[in-house]
Amino acid sequence: MEIYGMVTGKAGKSGYGSASTAEDVTHSIDAKHLTAIITGGTSGIGLEAARVLGMRGAHVIIAARNTKAANDSKEMILQMYPNARIDCLQLDLSSIKSVRSFIHQFLALNVPLNILINNAGVMFCPFQLSEDGIESQFATNHIGHFLLTNLLLNKMKSSARESGIEGRIVNLSSIAHTYTYTEGIMFDYINDPDRKKAYGQSKLANLLHSNALSRKLQEEGVNITINSVHPGLITTNLFRHSGLGMAVLKAMSFFLWKNIPQGAATTCYVALHPDLKGVTGKYFTDCNVTTPSNFATDTTLADKLWDFSIKLVDSLP
Repeated sequence: MEIYGMVTGKAGKSGYGSASTAEDVTHSIDAKHLTAIITGGTSGIGLEAARVLGMRGAHVIIAARNTKAANDSKEMILQMYPNARIDCLQLDLSSIKSVRSFIHQFLALNVPLNILINNAGVMFCPFQLSEDGIESQFATNHIGHFLLTNLLLNKMKSSARESGIEGRIVNLSSIAHTYTYTEGIMFDYINDPDRKKAYGQSKLANLLHSNALSRKLQEEGVNITINSVHPGLITTNLFRHSGLGMAVLKAMSFFLWKNIPQGAATTCYVALHPDLKGVTGKYFTDCNVTTPSNFATDTTLADKLWDFSIKLVDSLP
């Protein structure tokens, strides 16, 4: 049924499906009272999410490594919507130092934070270590977002408490989370050079992070939700390191691929739609809740990853 929906675009229980666009799923939503951070909002589905949230009135902070690209994205959105509120801040998620610097820059703006979209990522890139000595995909896709989220939680909590508006965190995972190591997360050799399994591991980590944090926030009674999304198969810059194999796969499965407005739909739906008030710890595909892998729902593995990530970050200068 899921494959059928992907191919036909047939709407699921939410009323939306694979053919829905980011504009479709946010139709008539007024986001003028919201402030959102979007990592990697300079291209692909991140840029589309920034455009649509800006169009709906949200104050959008584009967090990106390339400040010129971020400012170009800002100008593009402002040309379309002159009254949009868009700011740009530099953020390199592969660098712990850069994440901490971003936090200082953001807090200096003295604005609330209602939505955090952890969108940025790298995929199948040639093996390399970050400046902190961590495999680049795990560093960028998981550790950077893990630290960013933790350092922004107090701001999100105070914003939710003072405004009465539910905070929402959206982690972009992927169906690739199912293609990982036999133990799920290879804690004893996190810098393994197998770039495809390392990518799957990082996407599994996004899901485990979401689920662990969801449980912690519920235990605290905090008015913040966190969910994970699989945006679908979309041709973006993320595939630049994929090679011939991916080109062949795309040719064989062309009927499953989305355009960018469709690819950003699930992110925007989970970030903004009123029907999801109070919904947390879920995994969404095509704007509908779906079931992830057994690893992704393993609370013991999620807790182990949480502790591992905390210790890893704390061990760095």
